[in-house]
Amino acid sequence: MTEQRIVMTALALIGLYVADDNFVHPERGVPASAHLASGGALLGTLALFALAYRRLRPGWKASFMLPVGLLAIVAGASDSVYHASAEGVSGDDLTGFMALLAGVTLLAMSAAVAWRSRRVGDAPLRRYVRRAARTAVAAFAGYIVLFPWALSYLFTHAARGSVPAPRLGARYESIAFRTSDGLSLKGWYVPSKNGAAVISAPGRGGSQRPARMLIRHGFGVLLFDRRGEGESDGEPNEFGWSSNVDLKAAIAYLQTRSDVHRGRIGGIGLSVGGETLLQTAAETAALKAVVADGAGARSVREEVARPGGKKWGDVPTSAVITAGTMLFANREPPPNLTGLVGRIAPRPLLFIYGELDQDNVRDLEPAYFRAAGEPKAIWFVRGAAHTGAVDLRPREYERRIVVFFDRALGVPERKERTWR
Repeated sequence: MTEQRIVMTALALIGLYVADDNFVHPERGVPASAHLASGGALLGTLALFALAYRRLRPGWKASFMLPVGLLAIVAGASDSVYHASAEGVSGDDLTGFMALLAGVTLLAMSAAVAWRSRRVGDAPLRRYVRRAARTAVAAFAGYIVLFPWALSYLFTHAARGSVPAPRLGARYESIAFRTSDGLSLKGWYVPSKNGAAVISAPGRGGSQRPARMLIRHGFGVLLFDRRGEGESDGEPNEFGWSSNVDLKAAIAYLQTRSDVHRGRIGGIGLSVGGETLLQTAAETAALKAVVADGAGARSVREEVARPGGKKWGDVPTSAVITAGTMLFANREPPPNLTGLVGRIAPRPLLFIYGELDQDNVRDLEPAYFRAAGEPKAIWFVRGAAHTGAVDLRPREYERRIVVFFDRALGVPERKERTWR
């Protein structure tokens, strides 16, 4: 009876956190109604486990408590530890800490129940072979299902963080603009000196280096926190499944600027920034040119579309991450980029990837290039890791990027340029 009370209390605390996270303290600008699918599914699963607990055999009890406990630890730690340490205690941090403790309790109870219910009457060899087989199956299931599922939770919950220090090499304006779904996004803008402006994505961190290059050559540059990150409203999504909405709002902001000539707006994106800029360019003609550096897969849709046989080692994990992200983000994954990039022509595209890049990028950047219409170019950088061309070949990177945007956005060519 004591065991059951402990387990029920732990499940109740996890349920309290789920309800708090989804319905009481959603992220800024997000209504509780947006979480009906994720909150309802998780609470329903916990309720079913609680109702069935008495009827389960000890081995099944231990098997169910283990993943529930681990996921509760991941979820609770993302709020009680990560958010609280970065931003101070607020919102659902308290119930997150309670879920963290409940998860640890379930892990301990899982081990205790499994130990008490172990079979000891068999011959030693048979007993150890059986336990080794169960351990192997559990480890495989954890790697293929549990670990990716936990990652999908972190990808949709733990990204807010702080705003990095600005190192743009020029005076900037702190700006804000609103998305079509009502979120306020904040960022920096360096005014244009040549009538053209470029969005550098994603976020305000790693995108500063290409931004500095463009600023030195007179381009206006906009950097902003994606939804759910930094100072912006909304819920994070590491794969940028809603970033096309954010980028359209950024384009609309640039169109209001007196220093930007209409029709002279481009974008440079690193990794997921390149992927989301490609989608945005396929959806609106207002984005006149795109550099995609390290664009790869955002969901299992693109993983399956990769050429060759290497993808099948990644597809199962990607499928679980995609399913988890769909649940926790309460939305479907975006369309396959391979089917979108052909809509961008005749606006120019430049694709960049490295010899040591991630497998999905090395497969998909050439695939996106083949699917795109003219004008287009691709630069394969030997020895470069993911988005590492700028570090390995900084002068050539700067020259290629600046010349590309000069031509694509109609910037008058100057006789003298300095490549750093």
